[in-house]
Amino acid sequence: MEENLRKLKSKTLYKLTLLFLKTIPVLLALCNVIHTGLCLAGIDKHADILSMFGSCSILTLSFLYLTSYVFKFCEYHRMPLHFIVITDIIDCIDYYIGIPLDLFQFIVLYSTVIGITILLIILLYVKCHKKSTFKNS
Repeated sequence: MEENLRKLKSKTLYKLTLLFLKTIPVLLALCNVIHTGLCLAGIDKHADILSMFGSCSILTLSFLYLTSYVFKFCEYHRMPLHFIVITDIIDCIDYYIGIPLDLFQFIVLYSTVIGITILLIILLYVKCHKKSTFKNS
């Protein structure tokens, strides 16, 4: 009886871990989008709060990428991580080198990256679930 309870706790913990590993990249990407939007709108005070919750180091991104491969997540689960990497690269280039874009052009750039990311997530989601639907039929 005790062993079954331990297995049940382990199974619940495993499922909870998978849920968090799948959810955290999406939450980080949303924080990134909102943070960028607030910064572009000139509302830096609230953007700093989001930066505390949603900023992501290279080590954290590496861990999330690694666990996504270990747990064999579909590619669409990695798309928010790809989005974070792309926007971080754009931010680093702009900070250290400077990108000669005005505010409107930055908004267009980020909107394009967001749009392409969402489109790819939808396409990969449909592709991944289309395969599993045919396998079950």
